[in-house]
Amino acid sequence: MGRKERGNELREKRMQEISLTRTIPYSDHQRWWSTETIAVVTGGNRGIGFEVSRQFAMHGMTVILTSRDVCVGLEAAKVLQEGGLNVAFHQLDVLDALSIKQFADWLLQNYGGLDILINNAGVNFNLGSSNSVEYAQMVIATNYYGTKNMTQAMVPLMKPSSAGARIVNVSSRLAKLNGRRNRVENVAFRELLGNLDTLTEEVIDRIVSTFLEQVEDGSWETGGWPQLSTDYSVSKLAVNAYTRLMAKILGDRPEGHKIYVNCYCPGWAKTAMTGFAGNISAEEGADTGVWLALLPDQAVTGKFFAERREISF
Repeated sequence: MGRKERGNELREKRMQEISLTRTIPYSDHQRWWSTETIAVVTGGNRGIGFEVSRQFAMHGMTVILTSRDVCVGLEAAKVLQEGGLNVAFHQLDVLDALSIKQFADWLLQNYGGLDILINNAGVNFNLGSSNSVEYAQMVIATNYYGTKNMTQAMVPLMKPSSAGARIVNVSSRLAKLNGRRNRVENVAFRELLGNLDTLTEEVIDRIVSTFLEQVEDGSWETGGWPQLSTDYSVSKLAVNAYTRLMAKILGDRPEGHKIYVNCYCPGWAKTAMTGFAGNISAEEGADTGVWLALLPDQAVTGKFFAERREISF
């Protein structure tokens, strides 16, 4: 049996394990959430975000599905509502500070805050082997700054509980610092992003700004950045670093006020972002994010996951 066949066999076995786990209900002592549990999903109108919203609602909690586009967001929520699921919609543009504030005010007034935040909203303009950085500003602004700004706005609204609030950031294995396929060749950047002892928000922002400056002056190709989907990969490198940083910052909160922050790679799913060229379904892609957010014994924070397993940054 060749390497490819073995890989396919292992993947099929793993998907069977996940499928089996989905069919097993959480026992009463594991189920820390209820209909009063509020889960906010950004970019929930399609793809991974829609599936995360659906799976959360299937578990019986209240889901706030958000979308930049009101019409498509309302339609997505309606589809879930017609299936008997407890899903509400609110417009949210993670690029717009006013939109974030209006959403936060509405959420506080109507639900008293939230328990789970899934930072899923994201963009990628490269499909297949293409690697244009024409839209790098938009990619970085949406994927990194959108995630950061939403996190900062939602943390003060996260409800106290014995189980702890949860933040899950959608990321990508393309953004592994030492990945074999798409590593960061710039040793200085790799060390800065990998050293949690010295990592700060300013460090992350400075590295992202350096990338955008190099895109502007045309020198990015020799800057030591990842070579596949470069702008998308850099944006997710920043998300991963920010995940670890926030987990550290929030790690000292007292019992009853804990907030656990992790990120995960959904895999190459058949969604609009991949041009529907992925090799797994959106349902499979959403699975690990939902599983991670609902871990019954959530002492896990500052970690990176894929296929329900921890992977290295």
